[in-house]
Amino acid sequence: MAHLLIVDDDASTLASLARAFRLAGHEATVCDNAARALELLKSQPFDMLLSDVVMPGKDGLALLEDLRNLGISLPVVMVSGQASIEMAVRATRLGAVDFLEKPLSTDKLLLTVDNVLKLKRLEDENRELRQRVGKHAIVYSGEAMRRVMAQVDRVAASEVRVCIMGETGTGKELIARALHQRSPRRDGPFVTLNCAAVPGELIESELFGHEKGSFTGAASRHIGKFEQAHRGTLFLDEIGDMPMAMQAKLLRVLEERQVERVGGDRPVPVDVRVIVATHRDLDKLVTAGGFRPDLYHRIYVFPLLLPPLRERVEDIPPLVAHFAAEVAEQNGWKPKTFEPEAIQELQRHRWPGNVRELRNVVERLLLLADGPVDRAAVRLALPQAESAGPGGGPGMPGPYRGSLAERADSFEREQILVELKRHNQRMSDTAKALGLERSHLYKKCQALGIDLRALRKGADA
Repeated sequence: MAHLLIVDDDASTLASLARAFRLAGHEATVCDNAARALELLKSQPFDMLLSDVVMPGKDGLALLEDLRNLGISLPVVMVSGQASIEMAVRATRLGAVDFLEKPLSTDKLLLTVDNVLKLKRLEDENRELRQRVGKHAIVYSGEAMRRVMAQVDRVAASEVRVCIMGETGTGKELIARALHQRSPRRDGPFVTLNCAAVPGELIESELFGHEKGSFTGAASRHIGKFEQAHRGTLFLDEIGDMPMAMQAKLLRVLEERQVERVGGDRPVPVDVRVIVATHRDLDKLVTAGGFRPDLYHRIYVFPLLLPPLRERVEDIPPLVAHFAAEVAEQNGWKPKTFEPEAIQELQRHRWPGNVRELRNVVERLLLLADGPVDRAAVRLALPQAESAGPGGGPGMPGPYRGSLAERADSFEREQILVELKRHNQRMSDTAKALGLERSHLYKKCQALGIDLRALRKGADA
């Protein structure tokens, strides 16, 4: 399902090529001159360009040269009925991946396009893998995570829908990636969407895509997450924050396995495994009317609960070693060690931000340390209001009670209040410190009952 741009000054050639590609399952846009092709390539993304060489006005080789000068990168196949060795050599030097002679054999052309697209996909995957080496490692040594990973191995090879639950920062996306990498879809794309980070009025376009001109600001066609994840995995994080209206549309896509872009006039088949995650109690949301029960039963087939870091303290030493090596390598710093007493101090902390918070603390410690990291440095780096210990420490209200979701909400609320106070109620600085989008922080405050106006009035007083 690639989107191709075909450029040729012969109308019959354009019609026959477009028909052949559409029958093969691709999408084809056609134009009859290089100048118009350049406008299209500037305004919207294409997976591949198929262009004639000899055309009135600007020819195909000049178009290739313009693309290179503008930094527009995509696979290009050139075709010509007046081919020569010199022409083919020049096209290759300008970046064309292949050169075909007219008249074109449909079978040969489709084979060429498939091979070019496969090569592009491999190059993209290799580039992504090089960028992400070590970034998505799941590091553990304790029994709690061993049980989780055993469940991952058990369910990964199936098409069963998985609902990953756990507090913020426990690594839900890492587990989703592990499910994808251990599944038969591992060679397909892994696409993510945080439902809480996208405004309600835009989430439909993000999921299903939109056509050019379908609404104000839609300057070009946008391919949604479902189409991007075709033959792969789509990970919907914070599914509990999805608006009710979108829940109905998502349910329909899961049932019918096809999407319709906003402003589109035809359904697009999609083959996608959907994995969802949430820190909320979906049972309570359903009871309260905040989540559709029919969608709940669609996605809640295999629940996978991730333990918070305070319940897997035996994993802290290997996590610290992993993060320390990763941060040092990323910043070009010399490796630094942690003294045993420093590790013990880290194990006493409650970690309301879980593994994500631990990584931030390790990065902070490495930045400030001149030698091995000791206990004193750890105590200075940790928020004093959240000292650890099973029964709470100085400044702590004591053990948290209630369901997992209620405890998670309590931790999140306290963490946000601490950072708001630290940054004098400045939302941008607080959001940055917490690793959130500013709009997401506002939504979190509203959901957790944090009255920002009252806080500001109190600070002013």
